Amino acid sequence: VFSNEAFVLTAVMLTANAIAYLGKSLDSGNNHFSVLILIAVFIYGGLAYLFKSRLIWVFTLLSFGAWFGTETGYLSKWSWYFMGLNYPLRFVLFGLALTALSFLLKGKKKFDHFFTTTYISGMVYLFLSLWLLSIFGNYGILEDWYAVKQISLFYWAIVSALCCVFSIFIGLKYHDEIAREFGITFLFINLYTRYFEYFWDSWHKALFFSILAISFWLIGRKAEKIWHVEFMKK
Repeated sequence: VFSNEAFVLTAVMLTANAIAYLGKSLDSGNNHFSVLILIAVFIYGGLAYLFKSRLIWVFTLLSFGAWFGTETGYLSKWSWYFMGLNYPLRFVLFGLALTALSFLLKGKKKFDHFFTTTYISGMVYLFLSLWLLSIFGNYGILEDWYAVKQISLFYWAIVSALCCVFSIFIGLKYHDEIAREFGITFLFINLYTRYFEYFWDSWHKALFFSILAISFWLIGRKAEKIWHVEFMKK
């Protein structure tokens, strides 16, 4: 199996090289290279369907995300904003759309094989983007972001945390382990991100790392109960 996957991975990389060289030979200087990425999406998607390969499907979804990012960049003339949205906020919408799409695949005989891969990929796009949004807000230019206090972006952190809690709730209600674990994982990531943001500069480093160590020790002791949210089931 490892040998087969290695050959598939090699074929994917060689296909990407072929598309890149094709684009180089046909380049007209308009920087619309997202078209090439879209070609890769269709090629990978077709091969994934033909060979029933989840690995190729992963590259299909990665290429799809790359196409979305570059196409919106091209349409905005490479501005940091597209229709008033920075990249993290755009990919929140993309992640939501991809997650919703995964449920359209579920139960379909020809596509059910790709449901879990699509679902997880959609959640990765969604929660990573929410986490970045909680840090940068809807700022696309670093100079603008540096000019504001991090506490002023707190409402984005609340939105991100609420999405995590909602994911945990859905996971518990419908016995969806993927939703539950994404919610718990990114809720902790969000909490620790806020801890670094708000206390790194103001607290003594000995106190800062002591509390950090104690929190990890406590989580480690209760990891099994936390991961299965047993305290909410009582």
